Amino acid sequence: MQQENPADIQALEAEIARRRTFAIISHPDAGKTTLTEKLLLYGGAIRQAGSVKARKAEKYATSDWMEIEKQRGISVTSSAMQFDFDGCRINILDTPGHQDFSEDTYRVLVAADSAVMLIDAARGVEAQTIKLFKVCRLRGIPIFTFVNKMDRAAKDPFALMEELEQVLGIRACPLNWPIGVDGDFQGVCHRDTRTVELYEAGDHGKRRVEAYEIGLDDPALEGALEEHYIRRLREEMELLDVAGDAFDEAAVRRGELTPMFFGSAVSNFGVEPFLQRFLRFAPMPQPRLAEEGYVDPAEPAFSGFIFKIQGNMNPAHRDRLAFLRVCSGVFEKGMTVWHSGTDKPLQLKQPQQFMADERESVERAYPGDIIGLFDPGVFRLGDTLALGKKLHYEGIPVFAPEFFARVSPLDSMKRKQFVKGVLQLSEEGAIQTFKRPEIGREELIVGVVGVLQFDVLEHRLRTEYGVEIRREPLEFRFVRWMEESPVEPDALRLSSTTVVAQDRFDRFVLLFQNEWSIRWAEENNKGLRLAETAKAAF
Repeated sequence: MQQENPADIQALEAEIARRRTFAIISHPDAGKTTLTEKLLLYGGAIRQAGSVKARKAEKYATSDWMEIEKQRGISVTSSAMQFDFDGCRINILDTPGHQDFSEDTYRVLVAADSAVMLIDAARGVEAQTIKLFKVCRLRGIPIFTFVNKMDRAAKDPFALMEELEQVLGIRACPLNWPIGVDGDFQGVCHRDTRTVELYEAGDHGKRRVEAYEIGLDDPALEGALEEHYIRRLREEMELLDVAGDAFDEAAVRRGELTPMFFGSAVSNFGVEPFLQRFLRFAPMPQPRLAEEGYVDPAEPAFSGFIFKIQGNMNPAHRDRLAFLRVCSGVFEKGMTVWHSGTDKPLQLKQPQQFMADERESVERAYPGDIIGLFDPGVFRLGDTLALGKKLHYEGIPVFAPEFFARVSPLDSMKRKQFVKGVLQLSEEGAIQTFKRPEIGREELIVGVVGVLQFDVLEHRLRTEYGVEIRREPLEFRFVRWMEESPVEPDALRLSSTTVVAQDRFDRFVLLFQNEWSIRWAEENNKGLRLAETAKAAF
């Protein structure tokens, strides 16, 4: 239903203004899932925070819902969670930190309006953080930095600021400042309020901690904090005020400046002040690029796109959900919309909102919201859904896998289940599949970004589809999509180790074992144009 009258438009704008949709990115083990859990705790979405590696009496992290995640203590797929805090409706996209599952993160960032970059205070900027930061920068989204694990050994905070600028090329403006480092953590000073919040570990961060703040110039501070801490704090605050970057909201929006926060997610310290200030400065849903031009979220007509497909979230029902980012207008349960993938009308039944694997039915949703749609097998990554007119939002790029294997079912009688499972996992984007057109019998090549994805493939085929597989590693290390070719693919001059194949969309690719073979193919086939990623189509 289109919103026509001024009151409806005003109500829509009010809902947009209170939405914040963001992803959390980090290197593995920086504490990303722990931070997510604590944000849920302070948002009232859960009463007790779980842990990534739970003991018998503890609960697992809400965002780690897959059995293999609980077994390994790492996140292997992104999850979406929604809650309210301080008048804002928050949509968190928790992403896998482990580099073997980074492709899922790349896709999820397409649905986010901002990102929280989590950094281990002792390790600083790490390899996976650099990769994910680059994806955020390509997308032009604001980045907020939370320096975690301040209650342990930590680098000097000035050194961390310099590291952000030198390694990532982004300036930092601390909105709070740590007191005592390197295992001597005493708390933080909030620069906007000029108040000191003293560190308390509490009950290992399972429950909310009530903040206790003292003014920087309050005489009571001398009784709460030793004199040498106070003296050093005042010196460092003065240095920041004189020599540091001033807070500039416009520079934050442009991705040139990152607000910086210090705390300890595992003990809850600094989480609530961070959340309060993040919500104040993080952008609400912004206009989105479509083939037809930018679409304003306040446009009355509903539109959105599919950025993630997840099969078997409920193993009992073998269901498959498509994750939809609402981009404009109002989504309403049961509405019939145009679907770009089939170019046909489609009724959206049983829409759901998430708390990781927990779901509840949703009657309506607004720009910035993430909802789940039951997928009977019609959705693909990047599909657009729109009411009233045809739209094509910018597609999601396909990143090149780096490891390849030939896979087949151990039991040939389970070929049908095998093909179905592999197809569904490839549609989720968990794996990529390739076939060799010149081979008569069906041969399936699976490509992944990281080798752990092979373990996930085997685990999910076994537990969700009842299929054991045979896996034969292949020597290929590179895949290139053929954008232009002077001749038919089978007539190309290639090295003996190079193979012509097709991806699941029947686009021709070349599989290479080394970089020399790539150069040889380009030099001996004039007019051949290869691409490292499959172009995102509208």
